[in-house]
This record gives sequence, structure tokens and C-alpha cells, in this order.
Amino acid sequence: MLKKFNRLLGACVCLLMLSGSLASAYDYPFADPYVATILGTPKEYAYDLPKEVPLKYDTIKMFPDRKVPGILWNLDELRYSYLKQKGPAPLIFLIAGTGASFQSAKMQVMQKAFYQAGFNVVSISSPTHPNFIVAASTSGVPGHLKDDSSDLYQVMQSIWEKLQKKMEVTEFFLTGYSLGASESAFIAKLDEADKVFNFRKVLLINPPVSLYNSVNVLDKMLVDNIPGGLDNFNAFYRQLIKNLTDVYVNGDQVEFDDQFLYQAYKYRKPKSDDNLAALIGVSFRISSQNMVFASDVLTKAGYVVPKGVDLRRHDRPTEYLKVLGRLSFVDYFKGLFLPYYQAQNPNLTEADLVTMTSLKFIDDYIRTSPKFGLITNEDDLILLPGEIDYLRDLFGSRAQIFPRGGHCGNMDYPDNVTAMVDFFQASKN
Repeated sequence: MLKKFNRLLGACVCLLMLSGSLASAYDYPFADPYVATILGTPKEYAYDLPKEVPLKYDTIKMFPDRKVPGILWNLDELRYSYLKQKGPAPLIFLIAGTGASFQSAKMQVMQKAFYQAGFNVVSISSPTHPNFIVAASTSGVPGHLKDDSSDLYQVMQSIWEKLQKKMEVTEFFLTGYSLGASESAFIAKLDEADKVFNFRKVLLINPPVSLYNSVNVLDKMLVDNIPGGLDNFNAFYRQLIKNLTDVYVNGDQVEFDDQFLYQAYKYRKPKSDDNLAALIGVSFRISSQNMVFASDVLTKAGYVVPKGVDLRRHDRPTEYLKVLGRLSFVDYFKGLFLPYYQAQNPNLTEADLVTMTSLKFIDDYIRTSPKFGLITNEDDLILLPGEIDYLRDLFGSRAQIFPRGGHCGNMDYPDNVTAMVDFFQASKN
């Protein structure tokens, strides 16, 4: 036991050396935003959350008549989870970040924090997650904030129809992290008109200002930092996956989301920020790869899988995924996303679509509505220069901006969890 503790202590010391100096006012341990993004919050620094909560799992079929291709057979029902309080309590909907499922590590942090604080909780996967694309996306072509948020809004209503006899709900709240944060703002705007939930408070955690800008940042983290350049992508990717085989040998389960980064760091141990950036870029590329494959197969767009090819339940997608691994989000945007929306509206330009992927598209609403709050970090890696200043101006006194933490790395740090819970606690009846 002592030996294990010493190893853990040694690892922490090494990581702290990576992080640089600590600030006294805010003691999150990693000053390096790349390390923070990958490692999150070490257990010894994390908020004290319950190990177990009475989580319930369920599914919902949004499109009973949708014909799902054989290779996507197990994705036709949308999976979600919920936590129920014993008595009357507010209900918080949680929206996952880019490519993440309802049970990602960050979603589990929020589930436990809000349940412990006395809230009912419903957790929903990102519209960019393959299960959501197949089971709940109207278009099957994710990335359009308004349309994806409309799909989420319909899912939330359908889930509430199933749960309303099981829960005694006093009021509704909404939050999400990363892309899920931006979608929360768009959902809230939809609800202003329809008034299904009348959300009392909406919290955005580490949102991108512009989805298009942020995915470009993530793509460049990979492209600009592969040893040997993009031509060496296949070798770099193969070596990374080889290093991760130890995860499975040791019996750990890894989902290609925020946990992928931690496990990849654990077994690869990058030695510079360039390597760390490439690791973050690979994680995003895998998430994007899964998203685009599901979209292409479902819509029969012919983007990578040729039109007329019917992939069945036991077919292997390996060769298609290899091709997708070399394609960026911008490639998807121009090759599948833009053509789909221009087919609906020939007058729509690429610039129009880029604008629609930004919080600036609903700037006036966010700026003037008192229901919104923001928690983010000064060093968030997915923001371009000037975008943190835009968020500071947009939210004003409703913003809480921490000095470090990278992209969502400090979500389970005590100061952050307290800020997250207090934002909603102040509004509870």
C-alpha cells in the first residue's frame, strides 16, 4: 500500500513540475492548459463526490419508422440516464460535449454534483455522438447549432413525457459543457417561444464562441504537431493505438471521449506541449471520425462510403475509418455539411453557415437575458485570441472565468463544482 502511495506521490510531483508555478488564489494544480485538458483534476484535488448514485438508464425511440443501416443496428434507440430525488426538487438537463455520450466522465461529475445538491438530473449525449445521430437527429448531419438544438429540445420533451409521472419537479434548469454549453443557449432560445420548460437558469461551461473556429483549432493541434508532418499520420496513429493496448490488457474500459485523453497520456507520456497538442488533436479526430461515419452511412451521402454500398451488421468499417482519419472537420464541413444545407437552401453561403455555428448568432438574446451564466477558463485551448474577451463582454457580471484549467480540465475541482452548483442553488425554490 505504501509503495503504491509513493508511486502516486511521485507521479503527482512529476506532473506538478510540468504545470509550473501555482497561484495562491486559485490552487488548481496544472498551469499548463494542455496538461489540464488531458489530465483533468487529480483525485486528491477533486471535489468530494459520492462514489455511487442511484442512476437509472433508459432508451427512447424518436423515429419509429426510420430504417437504420445494418452496421448501425445497435444505435436506433437513444440511450440516456436520470437521477430522481425522493421528494419535490428542480430538474436539470445536462448536455454532453463534442462527441461525448451521456455517461462520459465529465457528465458523471455533473450528475453526482447536482444529485448530491438535491436536484433531479437527466443526462443526454451530444448530437455529435453516433447514437444521437442515428436515433435522434432529424437531418443526420450534425454541426448546425440551431437544428441540433431543436433535436435536443424534442428529445428533452420526449424524455420528460416518460418521467413526469415518476418525478415531482418544481422547476427546470439547463446546462452543458463544451459544445453542449453552446447548444444549451440555443435550446433556451427555442423554449422562450414554446415555453415547454420555462428554464429558470441556464449555465454554459467552457463553450466555444464559434464551433467552426474551435474545431479548426483542434484540427490544427493534430496537423501541426504530428512528428514528421501529416504524411506521417498513419504511423503516428498506429503507434498511439499500440500504446493504448495496455489499457485493455489491464482491463480498463475506454470510451473515445475525455477518458481517451487521460489513458493516452498515461501510456504515451508526451514530453512537450507539441506532443500534448497532437494527443488532443487525435482525440478530437477520432470523435469526428465516428461522427462523420455515422452521418455518411445514415444519410447515404456517399462522402466516404460509396453510394449503393449497404454496410451490414457484421461488416467491418476499418477501411472507411482509415480514410476518415485523414479528413478534418473542415473537410466534413465542405464535403458533406455544406452540400446538405445548400440543397435545402441554394442561396445559403459557406459564410452564412459559419455564422450559424457561433454564439454571436444569438448574441442579443444571451446578452439581455438574466437567466444565463458562464463558467470558463482564461486559458481555454479551443478559443481563438480575443474570444475570451468576447465572452467576458457578452456575459458581464454573469461570467465566472477561472485563471486556468484548459478546456474543461478543472470541472471537478472544488472551486468549479461549488460555482456550478451555487449558480443553480441560488435559484431553487
